[in-house]
Amino acid sequence: MNSDKTNTSAAVSSPGYHIVAKPIGPACNLNCTYCFYLEKQAFFREDESCRMSDEVLSAYIRSYIESQPTPEVEFVWQGGEPTLLGLDFFRRVVELQSLYINKKIVKNSLQTNGSLLNDDWCLFLKEHNFMVGISMDGPREIHDRYRTDKRGSGSFDVVMRGLKLLQKHVVDYNVMVSVAKETANHPLSVYRFFREQGVEFLQFVPIIERTPGPIERQAGLSLGGPAALDKVDTHQKVTDWSVSPEAYGDFLIAIYEEWVRNDVGTLFVMNFEWALSAWIWQESPVCIHAKQCGRSVVLEHNGDVYACDHYVYSQYRLGNVVSDDLVAMIDASLKSGFGECKEKSLPQCCQDCEVLVACRGGCPKYRFAQSPQGEPGLHYLCAGYKKFFMHIRKYLRAMTTLLEHGFPASEVMKAIDGPLVINLESKKSPHRRINNATRRK
Repeated sequence: MNSDKTNTSAAVSSPGYHIVAKPIGPACNLNCTYCFYLEKQAFFREDESCRMSDEVLSAYIRSYIESQPTPEVEFVWQGGEPTLLGLDFFRRVVELQSLYINKKIVKNSLQTNGSLLNDDWCLFLKEHNFMVGISMDGPREIHDRYRTDKRGSGSFDVVMRGLKLLQKHVVDYNVMVSVAKETANHPLSVYRFFREQGVEFLQFVPIIERTPGPIERQAGLSLGGPAALDKVDTHQKVTDWSVSPEAYGDFLIAIYEEWVRNDVGTLFVMNFEWALSAWIWQESPVCIHAKQCGRSVVLEHNGDVYACDHYVYSQYRLGNVVSDDLVAMIDASLKSGFGECKEKSLPQCCQDCEVLVACRGGCPKYRFAQSPQGEPGLHYLCAGYKKFFMHIRKYLRAMTTLLEHGFPASEVMKAIDGPLVINLESKKSPHRRINNATRRK
């Protein structure tokens, strides 16, 4: 990358942005039924190895650190399965980042299926303060239904081994749970399993994929692409493993009712923290529930930058990190249909909805349903989101009151089945925000 491009980026005064890097593209050692990224192997078929070169890696690390206007820069490494690259690749990551250590605070997050973790990996991750997100869906019978290896065998044992190694080496980690159709039928089995395993940070991600529509069939893609930002997309049929809206809402509600009675302040569920953040008028820490999007882009292994992890399609390519300016690409992302479009394209029923502040219409990829009035652009999970957010409002009010008076949100557990009484003359507990875990991605 030319130095004048880097300097131009650094000089631009703008809000921070976020990059998810795919250093090995869609390559993975598992074959999960619901993985939307496996189809990208056809998209990158000219580069079967899908391995990020040192040229791309160096250009990315340099330009991202120097162009980021915020004092802290978080590198997020995903896939596919990034541990397939081996430890030497990530040693090189740390080496390159060290060249800029005096300019920014640099942090790293690694999303992994956990199957290849060993003691050497965990020692490295601990030494360099990596935050690890490990993908796991619950106990064996739930996890193995969708998360299989290339031979069709369940991956529970190897993933559980990886989880235990992270715990053994005291590596900071959280668990990302994919909520597919069958998983949604067992909310408490999933939640209690992770609680019994000593997991402290959980995130629930709904699985939604459309079957191929006319656009996808013409392009030769196996799964439905994103809802178009510039035209109405009426293809609404989803895959057999996609969670239904009502089931997803009921899944979250069942777990919330268990959590709010027993685990507030000790087990952090990111979905619940995002809801509380919205309730107390904070900016959403995640793009899906933010007013606008476009500042969270994805970097592929070949250096190409796309407007979103869910929009890795040729029409949303913004440029290449080796030859193009990162800030200019972020600006292009905002102008290409993201940004204000997410907020302004909401159907009227969303604009009038009493839980809009928490939902914000969800991710544009899944806005392929129609409103009761026949308007396009409604989020597929609308009914589930609304059911969940409406249900937890009474708890959010109570926790907000506690926080406003300097009490920890965990005090809500004492008032679940009775009135919330706060003795303002009593000694106040340390002020611990329930949403402090949102910094742990």
